[in-house]
Amino acid sequence: MSEHGFHVHGPHDHAVEHAAHSNDAFSGKIAVLTAILATLGAMFGYQGGATQNDAALFKNNAAIDKTEAANRWNYYQAKSTKQNLAELAMALPGVAPEKYKGDAARYKGEKEEIKKDAEKWEASTAEWNRKSDEAMHQHHQWALATTAEQIAISLAAITLLTHRNWLKYTAYAVASAGVALGLFAWLQIDPIGALLLKLGAGVH
Repeated sequence: MSEHGFHVHGPHDHAVEHAAHSNDAFSGKIAVLTAILATLGAMFGYQGGATQNDAALFKNNAAIDKTEAANRWNYYQAKSTKQNLAELAMALPGVAPEKYKGDAARYKGEKEEIKKDAEKWEASTAEWNRKSDEAMHQHHQWALATTAEQIAISLAAITLLTHRNWLKYTAYAVASAGVALGLFAWLQIDPIGALLLKLGAGVH
């Protein structure tokens, strides 16, 4: 261990370092490409982590609102029980109906307000779940983009070692695919999902 601490080199670091000190134009271009891909990969990875955190936060909010909705429905049920008891008491022999008629009407009115409140919390739960699903889907898109850049970096490293043009072009292609995936994630576009939806509509 050096005085500056322990440093773990990535699989392509030695090859890039060698290319940086080389006068070979081919190696120099690949080294620059690798540095760009590493930067893009880091950016995509950060966005992937951020969207995953958002998805977890939205799901937590959905759980909180679902609990509130359940509490309101329990309260609603309690009012329904009281209303039913009041209406039952009105029908008992020897009991003045007017004594319980007001209670039954009051419970009925309270039930309507509680129902609206419960439905509001249910709608909020559904909205948070929708946002969570969207954020998680976006996270998967960022993860795919990050993976593509990592594969492109590996291909670039192999290209540095072998000087094969077809590997270079393959690295370019994979890197471009990663950039496209990152752009789709940023714009929140799902081309695959849209294509499947279109195909499904065509089948029906």
